Amino acid sequence: MKRIGLVGARGYVGEELIKLIAAHPQMTLGFVSSRERDGERVADHVAGIDDGLRYRNISHEALADEVVDAYVLALPNGKAAACVSNIDTRGDAPVIVDLSADYRFDDGWYYGLPELTRNRYAGHRHISNPGCYASAMQFAIAPMHEALTGPVQCFGVSGWSGAGTTPSDKNNPELLRDNLMPYALSGHLHEREVGRHCASVEFMPHVAPHFRGLSITANLHLDRAMMLDEVRQVYRHFYADEPLVEVVDDAPWSSRIAGRHHAEVGGFTLSDDGRRLVVVSVLDNLLKGAATQAMQNLNLAFGFDELAGIPLEGRA
Repeated sequence: MKRIGLVGARGYVGEELIKLIAAHPQMTLGFVSSRERDGERVADHVAGIDDGLRYRNISHEALADEVVDAYVLALPNGKAAACVSNIDTRGDAPVIVDLSADYRFDDGWYYGLPELTRNRYAGHRHISNPGCYASAMQFAIAPMHEALTGPVQCFGVSGWSGAGTTPSDKNNPELLRDNLMPYALSGHLHEREVGRHCASVEFMPHVAPHFRGLSITANLHLDRAMMLDEVRQVYRHFYADEPLVEVVDDAPWSSRIAGRHHAEVGGFTLSDDGRRLVVVSVLDNLLKGAATQAMQNLNLAFGFDELAGIPLEGRA
């Protein structure tokens, strides 16, 4: 059994990770760290956890003293470096999976979007988990990458859990009621992330009143005219061996992906001249956009079946 330490366990993604790790046949939770819940029973906050595990407030400096095989950092952007520098003092190269954006632009870290990057994994012990929006955009774009001319325009809508637990306008249900809130309409971090790892994009994110699940509508300009059947065949072939990316004909809905561990890509629509393609990509921002992907990366690092511990049917 591999022991996993979770830093930043109070957030929505942290709770999903607790459930996934606790149910994994070859992993167990070594610790869950949360300053706000120090000493409280994990079972009082996370359904289905029935052991005596308690949250602990572990300082950055003390992380290296923990007897675990991997650390998962589920912290806000800008907070990972202090943890990583102290963990690295152990000297035995434990696995670190960082869910923030802090190392997504660092060539020394493996960028862990398994469906698109697993062939680049070479035993890396430092793994950067992709962003939720960035994952959905890349799933929509990657099969057509070689046919693109110019940037891809992406209109995104996410549930308010994507804004985290720190109070703000973007996760305030009262302000979001009957509303669609645009934000960071140019230069969003995920726009730069996709530009580095996949293709140039122009991204326009919005927050909606629902809690979880996100949708991306991508507008791709192609270097030649294509037929709809050809487009569908390209996507189906590209993801044929990927159980966590499903290609569908109709435009997928974020409400139908909420609580599920895979992404869906579909709604393929061509302009009259066949050179403009619109694609819709949806996923659960807390699962395939974060926790499920982290589980894939942990499995990859330990040499386990990549899908071990990930439910392929039904809700989380």
